[in-house]
Amino acid sequence: MRRRRVAVLDLVTKGPTRKAYARMMNASLASIMPQVIATWCEQAGHEVNYVCYTGAEDLTPEVVGETDILFISAFTRSALAAYAIANVFRRRGTVTVLGGPHARCYPEDAAQYFDYVLGFTDRTLVEDIVAQATPQRPLGLALSAPRQLAEFPTLAERWRYVESALSKAGFMKFVPMIGSTGCPYTCSFCIDAAVDYQPLPYDRVTEDLKFVLTKFRRPMVGWHDPNFGVRFGDYMDAIERAVPRGRKIRHVAEMSLALLKEENVRRLARNGFVGMLPGIESWYDHGNKSKTGGKRGEAKVAQVADHVNMILRHIPYVQTNFVLGLDCDSGPEPFELTRRFIDLAPGAYPAFSLLTAYGRAAPLNLQFQREGRVLPFPLHLLDNNHAMNVRPKHYDWADFYARAVETTEYALTGKRVWRRLLANGGIAPRWINFVRATSSGRARYQGKVLDLLRHDHATRRFFDGETTELPAFYRRRIQRELGPLWEHLPEGALMHDPYAYLKAESARPQVAAAE
Repeated sequence: MRRRRVAVLDLVTKGPTRKAYARMMNASLASIMPQVIATWCEQAGHEVNYVCYTGAEDLTPEVVGETDILFISAFTRSALAAYAIANVFRRRGTVTVLGGPHARCYPEDAAQYFDYVLGFTDRTLVEDIVAQATPQRPLGLALSAPRQLAEFPTLAERWRYVESALSKAGFMKFVPMIGSTGCPYTCSFCIDAAVDYQPLPYDRVTEDLKFVLTKFRRPMVGWHDPNFGVRFGDYMDAIERAVPRGRKIRHVAEMSLALLKEENVRRLARNGFVGMLPGIESWYDHGNKSKTGGKRGEAKVAQVADHVNMILRHIPYVQTNFVLGLDCDSGPEPFELTRRFIDLAPGAYPAFSLLTAYGRAAPLNLQFQREGRVLPFPLHLLDNNHAMNVRPKHYDWADFYARAVETTEYALTGKRVWRRLLANGGIAPRWINFVRATSSGRARYQGKVLDLLRHDHATRRFFDGETTELPAFYRRRIQRELGPLWEHLPEGALMHDPYAYLKAESARPQVAAAE
């Protein structure tokens, strides 16, 4: 096989940034699959250059280097940055490949700007693409392996790429690890709900943890599982086999409240778990994840608050995740209940996501598209914060944003921030919560959107679906955030077809049922 020059670019963020939280945390948010791709290519004998983009690096070809084939991993929020970078390299004759969540969610759009767009990815698929390295113009090829990976390279095998990313991190360095793929829950808005749950080999977990103990005195591991610890006893046994008495590994993971009963939480704490990110999502739905069964409204708030406070007695950092604008919500009560929860569980950091339909991410998105409720917000804004691209079912836009702003301000300013600091244990959780609350700018930004909805006719017409012309406010913001990459954005890339998923499904030939 011909030895090729391969560049692997992990877009952790979507453009240049100087925010304190980004400088502290972005490098520790590096994805695992770009490191896996780099490892496979290195093992196949190719020359590999891996770059984790945290918002501080220059991404010109002179910095990335001459390359035959460029792999980019991107979330949808980084799609325009990925399109601009690919455009520069394609002009130089480089073959470009897009992977990551955006490639899975928007293959029709991404294929206009990349030679290859990858869904599920395995070693055979990567090696075939590198071996061929054939440009695909004018439209790229969307390819996928049959399923998620059943086994990843060891941490030792991908260590030089992990180390490269962590060299850019601040005092908090999270080593990325994964113990399972998919999720057994079926949240209708989630990209992982449609992927069968699959635990990875437990002996590999033990092996990787033993290795990380050779690199750090007190390592910190960030688990990338969509829902860590579903087979709780097996994973805790694997962790306990790895760590000798007298040593400790700190861990942060995303787990459902249903798994976090007190005996499990105590065991997690004994094994060094210092951060937990459970999803609450809604006060009216998803009771299986929060272990609240049929409880709704005030009764669910009280039970979840007690549960979260129990976790905080053992684990110092808890982030609770909410989705605003779900179809099960109506009126002021969902927001009032969230504020009530914040009062009852003051130590938890509340993370709010605006309901967003990410292309093919979930079957529910087809329903939104059939109902004509999806708006053509630029991909750059689809980060669960800067745009809600699904018209709410039970709210007027201005009413919804007014309630979202009120709740966000309640959670992330003034007395609630102070109460959170007092309720947290340890310097690191307090510092993270303080920096996140004071540097997010979320309430101020959404307040500006609310003002535009109330007073700017062009903005209101766009939100109501009367026009697809992007309001100037958003265009200016995207241009500013992309910085030098803006001038390399391909023609037409700023906007996309929000109904591409529905059109592709409608165009599929119908198979007649057997008689």
